[in-house]
Amino acid sequence: MKLKQRVVLLAALLVVLILAKVFLLDGGEGSAASRQDQRAFQRMEAGLRLRRGAQLDHTLQSPWEVAAQWVGPREVYPDETPELGAVLNAMATGRVERADVGYKGTQLKALLVLEGGQKVVFKPKRDVCLSVSLCCAVITVKGCLSVCLSVLCSDHSEGMSVCLSLCAVQYSRDTVVEGEPYAGYDRHNAEVAAFHLDRILGFRRAPLVVGRFMNLRTEIKPVATDQLLSTFLMQGNNTCFYGKCYYCRESEPACAEGEVMEGSVTLWLPDVWPLQKHRHPWGRTYREGKLARWEYDESYCDAVKKTAPYDSGPRLLDVIDTAIFDYLIGNADRHHYESFQDDGGASMLILLDNAKSFGNPTQDERSILAPVYQCCMVRVSTWNRLTLLRNGALSAAMRTAMAHDPLHPALTELHLSALDRRLESVLTTVRQCVETQGAESVLTEDRMKLSHS
Repeated sequence: MKLKQRVVLLAALLVVLILAKVFLLDGGEGSAASRQDQRAFQRMEAGLRLRRGAQLDHTLQSPWEVAAQWVGPREVYPDETPELGAVLNAMATGRVERADVGYKGTQLKALLVLEGGQKVVFKPKRDVCLSVSLCCAVITVKGCLSVCLSVLCSDHSEGMSVCLSLCAVQYSRDTVVEGEPYAGYDRHNAEVAAFHLDRILGFRRAPLVVGRFMNLRTEIKPVATDQLLSTFLMQGNNTCFYGKCYYCRESEPACAEGEVMEGSVTLWLPDVWPLQKHRHPWGRTYREGKLARWEYDESYCDAVKKTAPYDSGPRLLDVIDTAIFDYLIGNADRHHYESFQDDGGASMLILLDNAKSFGNPTQDERSILAPVYQCCMVRVSTWNRLTLLRNGALSAAMRTAMAHDPLHPALTELHLSALDRRLESVLTTVRQCVETQGAESVLTEDRMKLSHS
């Protein structure tokens, strides 16, 4: 073949490759990769709706054994899980055999052992305790339900009535958490919603979560350790506990409505998969006036790419996937992350602790996307899934996925609308990268073989 003919052939191949990438950007169906992602999307949609009260259709294995077998280096559960509803139902209804204070951390939680020996983490619906000076009044906070517990009134010498009120203000679904994007207590319903978003995005890196109503008197106190039991108290007719954690205080307990406490239950990963903690390269300083390097150095990603485990393997692309996930849910608090131990950088980034999410549906914290717009790279499979979720498909899928949960509705319509709005921002950010750096550089093919594929 003559040199001129070779040049023409190479040019034609280059044009085909570029057109294929452009086709992907428009959500096309022409490439094998795109068709593969479409089939995966259809499988996700088919299995999205779960049945409340589902049971395993066999007794050969317990729900815990089924879930343990799902876990692999690159996924917590496979894309087709007909037993998922049964496992979540067992988490929501299983008898509690033991209750203890939560593992170390900053937020209140309890570590429970369910019938059959399965460990789970219970995160309670939280209260905000306020002390105010008002005259015999019930305090109202935007989006919160407030109950005045005690009022002490006295006559001021000048004839003014001065009242001291101690009120417990409970987060309701439409509570808006003002301030920094990582402000406020953990939101138990955010854990539920984040798990189902993980399913919809096809990441499959979040441990299983379900909502649960727990009777503290009959289910927890009889099997509680002395350490947990010592943190129980009463506020009026409500049973409360404050547990043990960095920010746990007796003055700020979580309180049930009477004896029944709403919360989320997260399935503990099998002990054969020990975790390793890593500092997130795009973590915040949490110190006023002090910026992290990534907040002022636009070339920061180049330095990250030279550092293990981000210099090879899938970890950097996992961080970028996680940035998209966190931006959608409004989580600006992922200062560390976990992977499996001794993985050499090949393990997935596990999406643990998503409770600092869905705090403010009107706030879109763009800095969470810093790994995306600084590195300007994203998996082709992630991009394809995001484009399939446009035009309201994401919020519709979330409604379907969460309809079975005991906490239904776990999210308000404002938060569901925020997901659709933020998705468009993610797509715009990636398109801007393509415009400046080219599709070949931005859209990265990285389809690792999964244990269940």
